[in-house]
Amino acid sequence: MPQYIKKEMPDLNGTGEKKAYYKLKTWRKLDFNEFVKRCSSIHRAYGRSVIEGVLVAFCEHLAYEIGNGYSVKIDGLGTFTAKLGVREDKEMDDFEEGNTKRNAKSIEVTGVKFRADKNLIWEIDRNCDLERGGEERLRKPKYSPEERIERARRFMEKNGFMHVDDYARLTGLSYSTASRELRHIASDPSSGIISQGRKSGKLYLLAKEAQE
Repeated sequence: MPQYIKKEMPDLNGTGEKKAYYKLKTWRKLDFNEFVKRCSSIHRAYGRSVIEGVLVAFCEHLAYEIGNGYSVKIDGLGTFTAKLGVREDKEMDDFEEGNTKRNAKSIEVTGVKFRADKNLIWEIDRNCDLERGGEERLRKPKYSPEERIERARRFMEKNGFMHVDDYARLTGLSYSTASRELRHIASDPSSGIISQGRKSGKLYLLAKEAQE
């Protein structure tokens, strides 16, 4: 039976209020093969190979049409549209005169926006007989922002560079939070920390070491 979890929201405005939101507990992720197997066991009129073939063709052609500038609406599922952004190794552009203008090679697809069809939401809710699954409170960071940056600096002085997972281990932050915080730190010239590379190959190092 599906369960919901009551989670504490971060107090971003400093009001001191402990607000909550609700999240569906995910038991585990179904991979493609298991999803096809479960689907074919319910819809017996279609063989497993037929369902698998249709899904593969659907995904391939969906990517083709979105990549060619179309927004695709599938009744009962939702609408898919590409999201664009600047490559991680490039700076954001602006409209100031004389600044470097980005060309097409600097822009890439960074994700897909999905807006669920109302019928899909209704069907999910109809199948979702919820029960309470507990609460999750926010954990206070073990170190202050200044202490986290100092620990990062000492690590890079000793090892030369740092990965996101190194920073997460040093500070006790989750990987996603550590990644966001490091991007923010590296974007501030006064921090003395810069980044090199992109995606899984991105490294963080002290600015003075990068110049040597």
